[in-house]
Amino acid sequence: MLPIDEAAHSSRWRRRHPVDKAVLGLGLTVLAISLPPWPGAALVLLTSLVVLLGPAGVPRRRLWRAYRVPLGFCVTGALPLLVQVGGPGGFVTLAEGGPVRAAELLLRTSAASLGVLLFAFTTPLSDLLPRLVRAGVPAPVVDVALVTYRMSFLLLDSVRRIRDAQAARLGHTTRAATWRSLAGLGATAFVRAFDRAARLQTGLAGRGYDGTLRVLVPEARVSVRFTSVSVVLLAAVAALTFVLERPLT
Repeated sequence: MLPIDEAAHSSRWRRRHPVDKAVLGLGLTVLAISLPPWPGAALVLLTSLVVLLGPAGVPRRRLWRAYRVPLGFCVTGALPLLVQVGGPGGFVTLAEGGPVRAAELLLRTSAASLGVLLFAFTTPLSDLLPRLVRAGVPAPVVDVALVTYRMSFLLLDSVRRIRDAQAARLGHTTRAATWRSLAGLGATAFVRAFDRAARLQTGLAGRGYDGTLRVLVPEARVSVRFTSVSVVLLAAVAALTFVLERPLT
């Protein structure tokens, strides 16, 4: 199981309905995109951190390990705004207003990423996907997502076992041995993936599969109180943004 999935299954909000957490987490993401970068996105980022580390109870180290990947993409996307190619100043020069635009983009994307992580760290996919059928998503699409979700963990486990076996046989001692082990890893994982898919199909057929995967979904109700507090918090962040709005210079 991936760390973020493990954290979602052990979250304090694990038993809450996904709608409750979607209103808060995805609402913060929408605010980060739609509000002015300063101070809107900064307030969203701060609010997301407080909720993640406070009421949601996400460990700091685990949050950082998950956040640093999208944060790297955010930084990479903002850096090109600092320079311009061509023009009277030379082939590559500093862009006029580049630092401001880069900072605004970094604030927006990093804050939006935290909003998505708030939903991901508190909502296991095994709770979310079966409920999508009730929301109007076609059942075959949900079934494919469920099988892909399950198979991804099996594939990652197979890759880990193969790597451990290769390391135990000194398969990573030299660069040439590492490349050979990597090729063997890819080939073996490819074959095992098809083998598991075939066994899964045979098992479903033996259990009378009729085109729909039926799974047990934990009972949960949408909390009017939780949703109302989330809406009030989102409205407060939006209102405070327009009160404190200043140009980022």
